[in-house]
Amino acid sequence: MIGRDNDVYRPSDRDLLKRAIRETAARTGTGVFFAGLVNRTELTITEFFGTLTHGLKNLSVQPGEGVGGRALSQARPIGVADYLDSDRITHHHDEAVRIEGLRTMVALPILVGGHARCILYAATRERTSIGEWVVNELSAGASRISRELTIRDEVDHRVSILRVVDSLAAEPPERDLVEAVRLAHAELLSVARITDDPELARRILAVTARLEGSGAAPAGSPRFTRRETDVLAQVALGCSYAEAGNRLSLKAVTVKSYMQSIMAKLDVHSRAEAVVVARRLRLLP
Repeated sequence: MIGRDNDVYRPSDRDLLKRAIRETAARTGTGVFFAGLVNRTELTITEFFGTLTHGLKNLSVQPGEGVGGRALSQARPIGVADYLDSDRITHHHDEAVRIEGLRTMVALPILVGGHARCILYAATRERTSIGEWVVNELSAGASRISRELTIRDEVDHRVSILRVVDSLAAEPPERDLVEAVRLAHAELLSVARITDDPELARRILAVTARLEGSGAAPAGSPRFTRRETDVLAQVALGCSYAEAGNRLSLKAVTVKSYMQSIMAKLDVHSRAEAVVVARRLRLLP
């Protein structure tokens, strides 16, 4: 699955690639860099830095074709000292490479769950070595992108719970609707806490605030910190301290500490009581 630019919750995966190659170019100060996303099995090169022509623009690469296609099919880095003269690759895309004047080239696949989701390239216009430090920078960028794509996929998976609410029958049983909203609320809070994208987190928290009915709590109600709300929402689903911690990237002992603060604010003596009172005060959906 590639990034869906029209998905309200998911930032552009192309922008992620663009930023990665620009940062790598800035750190290394040399070379030509380009990248593309993989849609099922086809790679399309769309992002560039240091190119002089449009020869590679929107180039489609199938598994096994050239350097990038071989990296795609074998799920490992592939490099050649001289692209046009190499006998280690196919030459489906020689014309595009010749137009841009590239010689030495390396392609690194970005793997998520063992499958290539993007390919990052570094190249030179001379027959030379790319340089280990350049490859290391490219590899570091690939690792960062892999982690972010993993998070974004998890966001997509969890946010899909909202569509369950939309797909309920026109007049569903009230309990089913309430439980779906509560589950969606807790899932979204956990996603907002694991993503490294501040804009994505902001937009998700805006949704959770609407589900909580911000400002609807009775006057004089205790106020939770954002973290306390995160924790209580997970506990309300029946999560143990360890499970809540895993979902929020917290230690179990930290979750317990938050719950103790919550129970003190609500003047209750158990997690179950805390959930009941918080819902009655409209501090949780």
